[in-house]
Amino acid sequence: MEEKLQLLGKEAIAALAEAEDVKELENLRVKYLGKKGELTELLRSMGSLPKEERPRMGQVANQVREQVESAMNEARKRIGRLEMEARIAEETIDITMPGKTFVQGTKHPLTQALDELKAVFIGMGFSVVEGPEVDTVVNNFDMLNAPKNHPSREMSDTFYINEKVILRTQTSPVQVRTMMNTKPPIRVISPGRCFRNDTPDATHSPMFNQLEGLVVDKGSTLGDLKGSLEIFARHLFGEHTQIKFRPHYFPFTEPSAEVDVTCFKCGGEGCSMCKGSGWIELLGAGMVHPNVLRNCGIDPEIYSGWAFGMGIDRIAMQKYGIDDIRLLYENDLRFLSQF
Repeated sequence: MEEKLQLLGKEAIAALAEAEDVKELENLRVKYLGKKGELTELLRSMGSLPKEERPRMGQVANQVREQVESAMNEARKRIGRLEMEARIAEETIDITMPGKTFVQGTKHPLTQALDELKAVFIGMGFSVVEGPEVDTVVNNFDMLNAPKNHPSREMSDTFYINEKVILRTQTSPVQVRTMMNTKPPIRVISPGRCFRNDTPDATHSPMFNQLEGLVVDKGSTLGDLKGSLEIFARHLFGEHTQIKFRPHYFPFTEPSAEVDVTCFKCGGEGCSMCKGSGWIELLGAGMVHPNVLRNCGIDPEIYSGWAFGMGIDRIAMQKYGIDDIRLLYENDLRFLSQF
């Protein structure tokens, strides 16, 4: 019995000394020290020995078991060191290698144009207000003095959700909401997305971005409007930029005007961008129609107001020399990375 224990212990220690990985080490543990391991089975058979031999065999068995367990621990440490050295060698970082290049993004040209517009008007004392992109027909048309027979109210021109709800065709409903919930004086700009049933081409898109401004106060005049727009145009396009008003019609303003600015490419001398005229159409403006003020609960006998509206897309296209509005919405990095 003692000889078997000694031989089995030497065999186990020799096998553990040659183990190369954790899996092999675990197999040897099960083989010798597991519940059905060879050393465990041998120890269980000690019950059949004579009583006088059991103390001696028990002492030898404990010594052999301790030797095997000690060899097991040493093998575990040795294999752990080898695996760590292998990982260190495999995961070594060459600090002389160039690092990864991370491309820094830029703001979309529409965002850049909007940020610049907001900076100009905030500097002139305007506040920024926003409203829902889905609004009522009443806010979008009726409150703005656009009667039921107005062309823009046709299904072919406007996206209708139902008879009473539409995708807003302009940000003017935000001005309506502001006048109905704020007492004059009012000085706000309302940027945001708008929607019209247009076929996409180089100059039209069913979705576009607009910025409108509104001032309502006692004694507001057309001269205040023109002076404010001159400051805006010179800040955006250069100190020598001039503007001119051309008579126009909008149902929500009276009088109304289209506002042109001197071509910032040729300085007003005439070029391909301005089609030789020296002027570029930029926005629409006018004095707020008394009916609009009255609809919003403001007395036109006490207060007067002026408003303007411009397409942010058009501003960006003119400022950055973009000739197709579709480029602003195609998310092509080759195009966007230029800005």
